[in-house]
Amino acid sequence: MDEELMTRLEVAVARLEALSAEPPAPAASSRSICHDAAMDTSISAFDDLVSDSLGRVLEAAGKIGGEVLDATKVMEEAFSVLKQLIVKSKRCQNPGVAGTAEFLRPLNNVIAKANSLTEGKRSEYFNHLKAVADSLTALVWIGYTGKDCGMRMPSAHLEESWQMAEFYSNKILVEYKNKEPEHINWAKSMKELYFPGLCDYVKNFYPLGPAWGIAVSTLPSSSSSTPTSSTPGAPPPPKAPIISAETVQSRPREGMSAVFEEINSGKSVTAGLRKVTDDMKTKNRVDRSGAVASAEKGGCASSFTNTKVPPKLELQMGRKWAVENHIGNKNLIIEDCDTKQSVYIYGCKDSVLQEVVAAFEIVNCNGVEVQCQVGSK
Repeated sequence: MDEELMTRLEVAVARLEALSAEPPAPAASSRSICHDAAMDTSISAFDDLVSDSLGRVLEAAGKIGGEVLDATKVMEEAFSVLKQLIVKSKRCQNPGVAGTAEFLRPLNNVIAKANSLTEGKRSEYFNHLKAVADSLTALVWIGYTGKDCGMRMPSAHLEESWQMAEFYSNKILVEYKNKEPEHINWAKSMKELYFPGLCDYVKNFYPLGPAWGIAVSTLPSSSSSTPTSSTPGAPPPPKAPIISAETVQSRPREGMSAVFEEINSGKSVTAGLRKVTDDMKTKNRVDRSGAVASAEKGGCASSFTNTKVPPKLELQMGRKWAVENHIGNKNLIIEDCDTKQSVYIYGCKDSVLQEVVAAFEIVNCNGVEVQCQVGSK
């Protein structure tokens, strides 16, 4: 019996020693978790876009070779960096305007490399190199951080950037028309890569910009992890303050609530209002027509007639005599009058004007006599 017990104990000890000798399973790092979270349908769709549309551009560039192939490989590198930035945007917070330059640094380095191909001595394939360099600015849509970042919406930025590259792409189509079909295929394939390829991709998955920090929410937070036996548990959160009905009723009401409360209280809320007597009612008023009393009209008329304006008799612009505001003047004479001149009479009353003119006009006058004689002195 003792031997059997000892044998069983030895077997158990051997198993424990074997388990302690095995290395512990590595815990999943936060980077791997974020990477798995980032591998969603948008990344798969981007891979399909690169393998299909960009693959056709590389195939056409391989037939041309030389500088065109080198520039196309730089384009391939830029799309690879764009994929990395898409994945990175899913596991980091919005960098804002201040952090956008650092976020886009890898992509800007590739764009600078493409621009360097267009510098120096003008190449035979300058239009190809320039089309690639200008098209890569469309990839900067990944740096859209909000409406205040100084950049247009991603799809609008794509369209605007491609217009610059399309200028040189159209030159290629004209230059190699009916000459070398490889260049035509390369230019058309590159346009299809951006339109509808990349443009439709952005509209479908990122119409409002990158999905900043989506994968971060999938990571288990340290506060939600189960505490070990060696560390004491966190203290419970403080209880929410209890608000009783008496506390709510003791608070003064504001706005319309106070008005309805006062009405429903049964108090005499209309005690301070004036009583409307019979003579105040519209149906009992004598002056319902709104007519103004004669005394008021007389006062207004007298104030108008008493307003005195100085009389005027002068030649204006060498062609028109102005006779204004003369009252009771029976001897108004215009001397040295020309038959080509005219007379404008305004605001005169009980006056006589003697003149030699070809035309005259009387406005707002009363009792005015004009003695007109056509001729010359």
